[in-house]
Amino acid sequence: MRYISTRGQAPELGFGEAMMTGLARDGGLYVPESVPVLAADEIAAWAGLSYEDLAFNVIRPFIGGFFADAELKALIARAYQGFGHAARAPLVQLGPDHFLMELFHGPTLAFKDFAMQLIGQMMQAALARSGERITIVGATSGDTGSAAIEAFRGLSNVDVVILFPHGRVSEVQRRQMTTPSEANVHALAVDGDFDTCQARLKDMFNDFAFRDEVRLAGVNSINWARVLAQVVYYFHAGLSLGAPHRPVSFTVPTGNFGDIFAGHVARAMGLPIDRLVIATNQNDILDRTLKSGEYRTMGVAPSISPSMDIQVSSNFERALFDATGRDAAAVAALMRGLNQSGGFAVPAPALAALRAEYGSGRASEAETQDTIARIWRETGELLCPHSAVGVKVASEQPARGMMVTLATAHPAKFPDAVEAATGLRPALPARMADLFERPERVTRVAGDLAALQKVIRARIAGESH
Repeated sequence: MRYISTRGQAPELGFGEAMMTGLARDGGLYVPESVPVLAADEIAAWAGLSYEDLAFNVIRPFIGGFFADAELKALIARAYQGFGHAARAPLVQLGPDHFLMELFHGPTLAFKDFAMQLIGQMMQAALARSGERITIVGATSGDTGSAAIEAFRGLSNVDVVILFPHGRVSEVQRRQMTTPSEANVHALAVDGDFDTCQARLKDMFNDFAFRDEVRLAGVNSINWARVLAQVVYYFHAGLSLGAPHRPVSFTVPTGNFGDIFAGHVARAMGLPIDRLVIATNQNDILDRTLKSGEYRTMGVAPSISPSMDIQVSSNFERALFDATGRDAAAVAALMRGLNQSGGFAVPAPALAALRAEYGSGRASEAETQDTIARIWRETGELLCPHSAVGVKVASEQPARGMMVTLATAHPAKFPDAVEAATGLRPALPARMADLFERPERVTRVAGDLAALQKVIRARIAGESH
């Protein structure tokens, strides 16, 4: 299995190299040269498997022997042993044909744990093999940061640096990033929004001297291994609801497009997915793009679903790559347009391909709160605001078989929004009960490259906060 860049000017890599590299040197994102296609009877034979055994079967074809079977099974087992539900991703029925897949039972209460816990295990194994030391830098709109810190805290051969937008994450999200006491954890509150953080992260990867100096590695959803780990729970839900004998649809709250792109990969592998529906909040660039054909940034408006407050959706580049017939030159030209003028027109054939592949919808702030209140009243299920965006959009889809909405975070990560909608303040799990009493360690940094590089150099050199 080889991996190629969406922009066509970076060397092909094996799985291990692609995982440790993250962003390709031409600025593109790594994707498999081809996606393994499974026969229906092979998928059917996976019914009833544990989540860990299913993960092994889904992931194994993509790693090209980088991990031996026994090692891969052990890494997967360790990745999910700390999850708080035996099913890992349980399904809860909201209506006759509508299910919620709870992806928040991991150690940091968000769907990012499914990918980050596994990539953490994989990277640790790869580093133990090579003897290298790396600096992981991640940009987060809220959940990736705490998931990355949880996966890499305390490791002797890794520094983990997380950039988050100052004042634009929930208090629980912030404290999950700023209260770990391990010396290798560095939380940086960046002036700006998530797009600022993500842009500076890409700038660091494209500054090859800095990238090589600090041995930069990335764990954002630009990293293919992150997307790959998320493919598993689409199979998990599909098989639970009768796949491959009947198709299942998915509605996915999304900002950076990685989670829903994992669904695209599952469908390309042979899982019979009827519809993949993009659910956006008021920062609705993805919904607008599908409807208008214009990908145009308009600034970020802070919302009660802050992890979706994004205008530059990195993984949309992977979707464009497939929609253009894997035309790397065309994708590179579109990305230049985005950098130069803040947007681009999607070519007509690619737009038709995207519309055939994805549906979309949006939820306003009021609609999000109304959905939280309604679902609590009707079912007793508490939704975080992001999950509520997904449920609202899913409810507008034409009835056509089973629909699964991805519940991306625990409601206790956004207690103010949930309480405003329901009058009920969700409690954190007992293991996090003292989160608000723990001391914070955080550095506020200007949203420019030089300032961030200076702080990162100082932190990995062991200088104090």
